[in-house]
Amino acid sequence: MKIVQFEDLIGWQKAQDLAVLIYGLFQELKEYGFKDQIFRASVSVSNNVAEGFERGSDADFSRFLFISKGSNGEVKSMLCLAKRLNFISENDLKFGLSMCNEIGKILNGLLKSLKK
Repeated sequence: MKIVQFEDLIGWQKAQDLAVLIYGLFQELKEYGFKDQIFRASVSVSNNVAEGFERGSDADFSRFLFISKGSNGEVKSMLCLAKRLNFISENDLKFGLSMCNEIGKILNGLLKSLKK
């Protein structure tokens, strides 16, 4: 089955779920610089999947998937830092990292499928 809209991509859906999680975890945080950075990174994951898909070429889609992977890595790094700064619990860290790892695998799979 050919995907005709980015909303049907599981990677995009899960990246949206990640952004919702991040907003929920850090909504009340008073460290505004940290909060702004992790919010932007989390939103960037799904937005780059969408933008790349809408460009209409495999080369553009691949490029934006790599950007999305980078943003996903940034979220992972910031989650680790958030735990070290006692902004989140160990359970929240594990859940967030698990989501990021799953998204990373999906993005890698999309990239492999574009190479074929």
